[in-house]
Amino acid sequence: QVVVDFERLSEHAAAFQGHDVGFCCLGTTRAKAGAAGFVRVDRDYVAQSAELARAGGCKHFVLQSSQGANLHSLFLYLRVKGEVENLVQAVGFDRCTILRPAVLLCKRQESRPAEWMAQQFLGVVARVFPTAYSVPVETVARAMVASVLQPGVGKVEVLENEAIHELGKA
Repeated sequence: QVVVDFERLSEHAAAFQGHDVGFCCLGTTRAKAGAAGFVRVDRDYVAQSAELARAGGCKHFVLQSSQGANLHSLFLYLRVKGEVENLVQAVGFDRCTILRPAVLLCKRQESRPAEWMAQQFLGVVARVFPTAYSVPVETVARAMVASVLQPGVGKVEVLENEAIHELGKA
């Protein structure tokens, strides 16, 4: 493991050298970082990481984005996720896999009351419609790894929530 200072990411280019595959799950919340901080982390840091990874020899970049990502969205969260997807694709990896999970089901150390309530509700809904509105983080992680281990279906592959569930079973 290498700890990097994202505010001075270019100084850590060596940490991105010599890897065939890059995985990126970097993100924060608007509540935690403010609107500008959210954009800096979820778009700028991710795009810079992708650029450094490509310059370091990375061939396949796997990005965790979000269900509903759309660079034309009126919602900041979805717009930034759409913007970063485009930026990462433009880097020119041989292969780019973008996962768009729905609500992530996980235990967090920090308090996010609204997210906790949504997770409780969606946990119940998931029993009836397991792939519709949520996905356990463990399933996303397995899907990310599985996407690397199987042949791609093109230069850019976008996996929506149901496909993440399927691939996460591998």
